[in-house]
Amino acid sequence: MRKQIVAGNWKMNLNAAESQELIDALKAQTFNDGVHVAIATPYVHLAAAVDQTAGTSIDVAAQNMHQAASGAYTGEVSAAMLEGIGVKTVILGHSERRAYFHETDALLAEKVNAALENDMHVIFCFGEELEDRKSEAHFDLVTSQLTNGLFHLNASQWANITLAYEPVWAIGTGETASPAQAQEMHAHIRAVLAAKYDDALAQSVSVLYGGSVKPANAKEIFAQTDVDGGLIGGASLKAEDFAAIVNAF
Repeated sequence: MRKQIVAGNWKMNLNAAESQELIDALKAQTFNDGVHVAIATPYVHLAAAVDQTAGTSIDVAAQNMHQAASGAYTGEVSAAMLEGIGVKTVILGHSERRAYFHETDALLAEKVNAALENDMHVIFCFGEELEDRKSEAHFDLVTSQLTNGLFHLNASQWANITLAYEPVWAIGTGETASPAQAQEMHAHIRAVLAAKYDDALAQSVSVLYGGSVKPANAKEIFAQTDVDGGLIGGASLKAEDFAAIVNAF
């Protein structure tokens, strides 16, 4: 049975005191026992967040990492560094990394390899821009991103991969793919996986939806057959809203 997952991506928000306050507020919430909960804090808060969430069901994830094991990469962080402070999950391929930092599918494939070599779990993001959807190229684009970023993996490695479909036009815009649009793409993703590997693998991989998920729309989105949870942006910065989304299953 696929895992139900809700991961909060804090992006570049909150100072140390605000981070501690939010985690304290999250610890006071009651979460659905069947949902895996994760928070992706900025790098500077990761170690403190790991300590602060010790003994809870909240997993701490990194928002990015470098593909090299070590070297002259000023300002970067490696998988081993993350693992060394107790971080075992990393988000890779977020649309903002692709757009602002020009991360390519080839680079992301290297990052995935580095994460898996360090026994990390990867939340792999992908999705189309508005013009891709308008031109009806969105299915082909998503297929290409999956193929180029992940299809070099063998079947066993997929146990450490969670997919996160994020239509770029619905991130931070207030726009949201309709539940039917989300389901249509998630079903396509499983079909692509089944064609490359097999149906058993396709049905075992959790596929999250990311794009302006809020307490008001989470229940309907999560009710779709092939939607296994969400990668949450702005709403993850408010403990009550995040808890409501987790409990929308």
